[in-house]
Amino acid sequence: MSLELIDIVIVVGYAFALIGIATLVSREKAGHKKDTEDYFLAGKALPWWAIGASLIAANISAEQIIGMSGSGYAIGLAIASYEWLAAVTLIIVGKFFLPIFLKRGIYTMPQFLEQRFGAGVKYVMSVFWLGIYTFVNLTTILWLGATAINSLTGADMMLGMVLLAMFAAAYSLYGGLKAVALTDIIQVTLLILGGALITHITLSQVGDGSVWGGYQRLAAEFPERFDMILSKDNPQYQNLPGLGVILGGMWVMHFSYWGFNQYIIQRALGAKDVNEAQKGIMFAAFLKLVMPFIIVVPGIAAIALAPDLAKPDQAYPEMMKLVPTGVRGLIFAALIAAIVSSLGSMMNSISTIFTMDLYRPFFGAGKTERQLVGVGRMTSLAALIIAVLAARPLLAGADQVFQVIQEYTGFFTPGIVAIFVLGMFWKRATEIGAIAAVIGSFALSLGFKAWAPGMPFIDRVGIVFVLCLALGVVLSFLQRPAGEDRVVNLGGLSFKTGAGFNLGAAIVAAVLIFLYAFYW
Repeated sequence: MSLELIDIVIVVGYAFALIGIATLVSREKAGHKKDTEDYFLAGKALPWWAIGASLIAANISAEQIIGMSGSGYAIGLAIASYEWLAAVTLIIVGKFFLPIFLKRGIYTMPQFLEQRFGAGVKYVMSVFWLGIYTFVNLTTILWLGATAINSLTGADMMLGMVLLAMFAAAYSLYGGLKAVALTDIIQVTLLILGGALITHITLSQVGDGSVWGGYQRLAAEFPERFDMILSKDNPQYQNLPGLGVILGGMWVMHFSYWGFNQYIIQRALGAKDVNEAQKGIMFAAFLKLVMPFIIVVPGIAAIALAPDLAKPDQAYPEMMKLVPTGVRGLIFAALIAAIVSSLGSMMNSISTIFTMDLYRPFFGAGKTERQLVGVGRMTSLAALIIAVLAARPLLAGADQVFQVIQEYTGFFTPGIVAIFVLGMFWKRATEIGAIAAVIGSFALSLGFKAWAPGMPFIDRVGIVFVLCLALGVVLSFLQRPAGEDRVVNLGGLSFKTGAGFNLGAAIVAAVLIFLYAFYW
């Protein structure tokens, strides 16, 4: 056992405190019963700080902390591109995408696709997202979270997953998005403090008591781990193909994740207005700049401190063992915070899509708002149980789980981005073109995987996106254009942002230019 009594007390105390706070903030005024807007969109009253914190808490989970730290161990700082380029993506999403979504008053991304293209596209994408969220995202979060628990306590993997699932259900099932988002500021604070502590401790260990000395030693002994742009002779080039990372397919993956992903964008949809959502987006962008220093760096430090790990994904749990008693409980609580926050967010998104996009159109006639909320809760619980049962068969043999997720979601992201780009910014796009782009994404990705197995998957994503875009354009001409009630009227929207947002965007861009120049 690596957790002492004081560590366990800290973790258990945190768990009960979070459940209590989540229940408290989720309570409704006397006489008011939760409706679908309350449960799925937090009553469209989320403040900017809750939106920004919740975006990060939903994103940074076990597959990010453990998986990305493992990739730091195997690859190095170059994996930080997933974090740093996300900051720019968030700014673009806030400026150009959110005004469109909030203007339409949507609950879900499939709902936007229905408004723009028709019910067929909505149903296809609803089923797709439910499958991805349940069998890829939920399973990964549970499996890697249980990996950390197993490493620190020796607890059985299934037991670890069940405990995480029970915790997530206890704090998020009743309150929905409001419970998750309004407690995520606690989660993010704990995550950053815990991550900063483990970075400080691991670098100090490497540097014989000096954080700066530890960084210098790592940079001197493992200079290849501090290259942001990998050369073709690097054994990890397949995962991060040089300039292709910042010029190609990673942008497609980022726009799919941060712009059109229900799991993430639902927080911004819960804002009271565009300005509040954009402030939250900017807050999240700044937090993104910090994340690699508290997630990736411990993985790089593990090269010096634990060079003989069986799997890279063991790096972060092993580094947690170096932390003193008491502090270890705090860092373990931070990891648990990240895991259960992401589980809660994912459960809410699954329930929103199933209830609003599938159940309500087919079975919702005559159902009250309260009954629909009940369906949402049951859906969340069912998805959690399925993910617990599916995690071991799907992930037990994986090495770098983070990279596995990126590659296989990359089969679908080109088509997703293509249909949203066409739907938002090209009036002539039609339902046939959208469906062709989605199907083409999977078919073309499989083709490239079979015919060009040596092609880095990020490059494949970029090429397939361009082909899907072309496919969507060409086949749209086989169908009459949609009526004015369906197309996005950009003339009626304002993409103008305030001085604060513009200044924040300039600062983020300047910091990224410096980081890439310094670690080139």
